Order: sequence, then C-alpha cells, then structure tokens
Amino acid sequence: MMEMLSDLFLIFAIFLLGCSGVGKTTLCRKLFEVLKEKGIQIQGFYTEEVCTCPKGSRVGFDVVTLNGQRGVLARIKGDSRTPRGRTSPSVGNYMVDVKSFEQLALPSIKISSVSNTVVVVDEIGKMELFSQSFVNLVRELFASPQATILATVPITKQRPIPFVDELKCREDVTLIEVK
Repeated sequence: MMEMLSDLFLIFAIFLLGCSGVGKTTLCRKLFEVLKEKGIQIQGFYTEEVCTCPKGSRVGFDVVTLNGQRGVLARIKGDSRTPRGRTSPSVGNYMVDVKSFEQLALPSIKISSVSNTVVVVDEIGKMELFSQSFVNLVRELFASPQATILATVPITKQRPIPFVDELKCREDVTLIEVK
C-alpha cells in the first residue's frame, strides 16, 4: 500500500474493481485514513451498508462524505425510510433516493481549487448513475488535471455498465482488482 501511495500523484485515476462485498469500500476507507494522516488534501464520499439490529439484515445503503455527513442512497422497497411521493428508480430490491444522494455526494466531489487533491468516489455503480448530475460531474473530474481520482467500480456478472466500461478503458486509469 505504501508503494501505491508514493506513486499516487503520478497516476491520474485509480479504480478499485471487485464484486459486491469483496472489500472495495473497506480498502478505500483505509487509503483515505492513510492519506489524511500524511496531510494530503482529500475529499469525496463512500457508500455504506445500512443493517437492522439485532438481526443484521441489510435494509439499504447510505452515502457518507469524508467529513462525516450522512444521507440515504437507497432503501429496500417497503422500508419506512424509502422515498415516498415520487417515482424512484430501483436496483434489485432497493429504491434509490437520487435527491438525497445528490445533496451530499455532488458537493463532496466538486473539483477543488487546490491542486494535488485526491477525490474519492465510492462508488461509480448502477445506483449512483441514476443521477445525470453525478455522471456530468465525474466527466468534469476526468477533464480536470487538478485531482487524482480514487474510485471503486463493481465487476458486474449480468449486464455491463457502459459509463463504467468507458472510464475503465481510458489510458490514464489504473485498474486494481480487489479479491
């Protein structure tokens, strides 16, 4: 990990690839802590499972900014916290709260005026891509030389995600598979 950190600013974008539950977010959070300890400018967000207690069954996902703000990304259909009164897109059993996601995630990844900033984007996946504003902002990140991007992307077993595939094919992206 330390070798990777020393070369971090020589790389434009690092994608941590892996199947669901393999540890992409955990690795991303550990890298965030190390970078923060080293005094590196860092911003962005990660996603976190939301489980019920005491059973521990998953009821959704939250988006958490690196400065600690938390909001809903998705909830299981029928959960009392599922967005009501509007049509929400869904992935599997989860209803995505695009508005809540955008309110927290988008400001956290806007390009800083400070150069040599690491922007954490966990994750660029199906739920997040329901936000066209998110897609546009990710495109802006890739058009700016001011930041190094550390992102997680899923390895999908069903249908590919065209936007993710487009980004993965870029020559300035380093792919690291998490197993």
